[in-house]
Formats: sequence, structure tokens, C-alpha cells
Amino acid sequence: RNLCPMAAIRRGATHHPDPLVAARELAEQLVTPATGTVVFFCSARYDLDRLSAEMNRRFEGVALVGCSTAGEIGADGYIDGALVGLSLPRDDFVTVAGHIDNLDATSLVRVSEGVQSLLRRLHLRAPSASAADTFAILLIDGMSGIEEPVLSAIARELGEIPLVGGSAGDNLRFRETVVFHEGEFRAGSAVLVLVHTWLPYQVFKTQHIVASDRKMVVTEADPVKRVVTEINAEPASDEYARVMGVAGKPLDPMTLATHPLLVRVGGDDYTRSIREVNEEDRSMTFYCAIDEGIVLAAGSGADMIADLDRLFTKIVADIGPPEAILGFDCIFRRLELQERRLERSVSKMLADNNVVGFSTYGEQFHAMHLNQTFSGVAFGGAPGRV
Repeated sequence: RNLCPMAAIRRGATHHPDPLVAARELAEQLVTPATGTVVFFCSARYDLDRLSAEMNRRFEGVALVGCSTAGEIGADGYIDGALVGLSLPRDDFVTVAGHIDNLDATSLVRVSEGVQSLLRRLHLRAPSASAADTFAILLIDGMSGIEEPVLSAIARELGEIPLVGGSAGDNLRFRETVVFHEGEFRAGSAVLVLVHTWLPYQVFKTQHIVASDRKMVVTEADPVKRVVTEINAEPASDEYARVMGVAGKPLDPMTLATHPLLVRVGGDDYTRSIREVNEEDRSMTFYCAIDEGIVLAAGSGADMIADLDRLFTKIVADIGPPEAILGFDCIFRRLELQERRLERSVSKMLADNNVVGFSTYGEQFHAMHLNQTFSGVAFGGAPGRV
């Protein structure tokens, strides 16, 4: 449902399990004669072939991008098994989108060329567009394992244009994550959207994880696969469990979410979340770049509610009450909230601030691929519009 029907930006969500009905219900909430672009996020539980066909039919004439999720954020905050979205009116937003298929280390030249092409297309439609009134949204296959080099290639071309985004999920199944562009879902792909607007907006990133003085060193790793086999010259998961104080506990997603690791880069701490423990050799697969010699610090979660309250207060102070916030929220944050029985409280905060988004397998902020953060873009209302 759209809580502000007169708003330029419309928000929508449906829990209907039938993809045909869900696509129809979302279109009824988002599409008006003024709609130019729709960004959507869908549960991996949907039959994606049927969903894509019906989305194409219901959103004909609208630029449509999206991805699969590890959970959704809609009008009621955190939800599951849903289809959610946000629409941008063409009078207020000029958007251009492109995708890069077959992502691997050899595709980075194509990534750079694709960004250059998008910038040319944007300037044809909005000659005055600059880094002060333009931002980028990246949706990328969360199982690709190549976010860092792709982001680096994109950032070199974008220059000062800020970027936010998320890595697609599949409800923690870790089998296939997909992005949607030009009428179909695509694995091994990324979609980049450039957005130019005259409305106020704010790109943001926040995290609540803080480092402790407990340290460990990665002594053996496969950086291409993001797999750590040894920490402190011991089997990785054994040493992780010992240092983190969870020896003897199952290293399931909930435990991993509530016992994060951090790496210090350029004076700032960044979380390095563990995707899964590989039982056959006690190695660990990470969501983010990892390499031998990296020093990891044991992290702990500070007050996420207080951190989000500061973020939303700043957004309101800077651009006014947001018409909508497009949010990319790490799945491990949600798992931590469930463990701490705080999910309902944070859901209300997200709903009160008009957040539409999804639980990710990683977040993008400028040139950085991150874990256990909440990133996104907040949209202010037009002056004088009710």
C-alpha cells in the first residue's frame, strides 16, 4: 500500500504467493501515467519465470529493474515471501539503466565501457546532470563473488557521482541470486542505474558493529573464492570459534551474524561477514574480499536502534521527512535483530521512515562492498508539495 498517495514517489508491497496476482497488486500500487521507473525486490520463493512475464505485462512502458532477496522491507518493515517496490515519476527523475552479463575477472573492461555508455545516455537526456544532482544504484548477483573489482571499475568511471546498492539474495539458500533488467532475471549479472533528479536526496551508510581488542590473522586463504582455510595457523572455523568464545556452539547463520569480524581500512573499521562454514575442511566462506595477512578484529553489535535513530534524525534534519527511502540492509543485521528480539522495534522504525528495500548478501557504498551495514538513498519531497 502507498501511505502517501499524493507523493511523487510511490511505494508498494504484496504478500500474495501467486506471482501473477503479486505482479498485478504491485502494479496497482505503483503505476500511474506519471511513472517512469520502478525498482522492485522479490522473494526467491516466487516462480521467477512466471513473475517476470507478468511484471513485463503489468509494467509495460515503465523502466523496470530489480533483484531477488534474502527478505524484503515494505510498508510494515521487515517481511518475507513478498514483492515490494518503489516508483519514480518521470517529471522528477531522469534514469538510465544498463546491465553487464557473465561477470568475472575478464569482464571489467566491459563494465567500464558500460558505465561510459550510461553516462553518455544520461547527458543526452539531462545535459546539465552533475555529481551534485545524480547518483547511481547497483544491483548485483550476490553469489558472483566479484563485487569489489566490479565496484572499483564502476567507481573509476563515475568519478564523484555517489553509488549505493545491494547484492541479491536467495533466502540463505546460496544457490542462485538474480537481477532483473530488460524483461528478464539474470544470474551472473549486475544492473547499474544512473538517477538524475532536482528533488532533495541523501545517500547514506551506517553500521553498529564496533571492534574489540581481540585480534586474529588470516594465515591461509583463497581470495578469489573468498575462502579462509587457516586463522592463526589453525583450521579457520576452529580458531574463529575459540577467539569469539563460541567453541562448541553450532556455527549457523545466527551465530555468525552475532559474532562478526572487522578489518581496518584507511582508519575505518569494515565488517567482514562469514557466509558459511565448510564442514569438510573447517574453512569459512566470506561475503566480502578476504586475503592472507589480513588482521581481523572480533566485533560486537552496539545499539542498532540508537544508531538508526541517529541516521533517520539526520536525514530529516538535512532533507526533511523522507517521501521514501530505498534501503539495502544486510541479512545478518536482521538475523541479529531476531536473536536479540528487536526485529519488531526496528520494523516500526523502517516503516515510520518509509523504507522500501531488501535484506542483502552485501551492500555497496561508493567504491566499497560492505557487510552488516544499512545503506541507501533517502528522497525528500518537492518544496510545497503535500
